[in-house]
Amino acid sequence: RFGVEDGTVEGALEALGIAYTGCGVMASAVGMDKYRCKLIWQAVGLPVPEFAVLHDDSDFEAVEKKLGLPMFVKPANEGSSVGVVKVKESGRLKNVYEELKHMQGEIIAERFIGGGEYSCPVLNGKGLPSIKITPATEFYDYEAKYNRNDTVYQCPSDLNESDEQLMRSLAVHGAEAIGADGCVRIDFLKDTDGKLYLLEINTLPGMTSHGLVPKAAAETGLSFADLCVEILKTAHVG
Repeated sequence: RFGVEDGTVEGALEALGIAYTGCGVMASAVGMDKYRCKLIWQAVGLPVPEFAVLHDDSDFEAVEKKLGLPMFVKPANEGSSVGVVKVKESGRLKNVYEELKHMQGEIIAERFIGGGEYSCPVLNGKGLPSIKITPATEFYDYEAKYNRNDTVYQCPSDLNESDEQLMRSLAVHGAEAIGADGCVRIDFLKDTDGKLYLLEINTLPGMTSHGLVPKAAAETGLSFADLCVEILKTAHVG
């Protein structure tokens, strides 16, 4: 597998009749599109943070009032937190939109959920232990994900047993809703009142030293090698 998540490589492999692991073309494409993924999750009753799609003629003041400040603004089709901006000052939303609108996909404004960041992998239809992510930066941005060593990954996380099981169940249902197969990871936000929200899905999660799936798998007794074997079991053509 190459590090491309939009279905392009999957489509090429299917055309060539070559088996691959993980999500197929449709799930890969939907997973890369944060806007349409949110629409599907909403349609099946899964909780997602309130959001608005921005356009040139949007009433930016009304969006600020509706979603509140701070809020996050992001391009729908970029990965690794590229282009994500935390808007904290009233009146800045329009300028941020202008800075981002050249990027891929719709530009989304999203309500700030401030109770913690989490991630929950799903391996072959089963939820793995959740991971609490505590970045040293203001939020879990590109720097925190790839270039810093001071991000704290807590696995098992600080969730109680009930919320842990709920997050795993929501992760499994979130993956099923877009037709995701194999190994995926769903990122979550927890509100200050404890409510859990699905943020986005990663259909090709990292398997590096910073990778969260190996951390969660290790908590279930799966070594890195065993994890790779489990992933390989689902190799398919189309």
